[in-house]
Amino acid sequence: MVLRRVLLGGLPALLTGCAAWQAPGYNLPPLPAPPTGPYRLGPGDVLRIRIYDQEQMSGSYHVDDSGYIDMPLLGLISAGGSSASALAQRISTALRAHQLILHPSVAVEVSTYRPFYTLGEVTAPGQYPYRPGMTVLTGISIAGGFTYRAETAYVGVTRNIGGMAAQYRAPTAALVQPGDVVTVFERRF
Repeated sequence: MVLRRVLLGGLPALLTGCAAWQAPGYNLPPLPAPPTGPYRLGPGDVLRIRIYDQEQMSGSYHVDDSGYIDMPLLGLISAGGSSASALAQRISTALRAHQLILHPSVAVEVSTYRPFYTLGEVTAPGQYPYRPGMTVLTGISIAGGFTYRAETAYVGVTRNIGGMAAQYRAPTAALVQPGDVVTVFERRF
């Protein structure tokens, strides 16, 4: 009789513990939709800038940690958060303002995107080059695929939105953005 009371008395605590348990990362908010519009430049991107008939100013430029590129004769130009076409317009305006070229023709393209990162239950966690249009599953396959302990239904994605980094839950079909950190959780069973 006493044993039955002890066992039945502990049952509510056991059930409460089971109800409170959730898989790792499951309680994260869902990943917001990727931003619409053109790609926004950011620190770590490598740009190829061509200025028509100006070979000495044309070349490869890195967007630094502050979001700037350093161009000869123009100095620091803000690139972070801009589209490639907006940056081309900004460079054209600077060339005219400094009276270096009266009617500049500037083209900007991203030659190397900033990387994305994988952590957790993947075969080879680390830093990998981003490719436009890649999904979380593509990124995981680049990192060698899931380990046998991996939770394969969803992942955690840490993304910088509006200057603040936050972690979200995402399906494997979600699109990866440059700079994302994809965390593959360990399954419990």
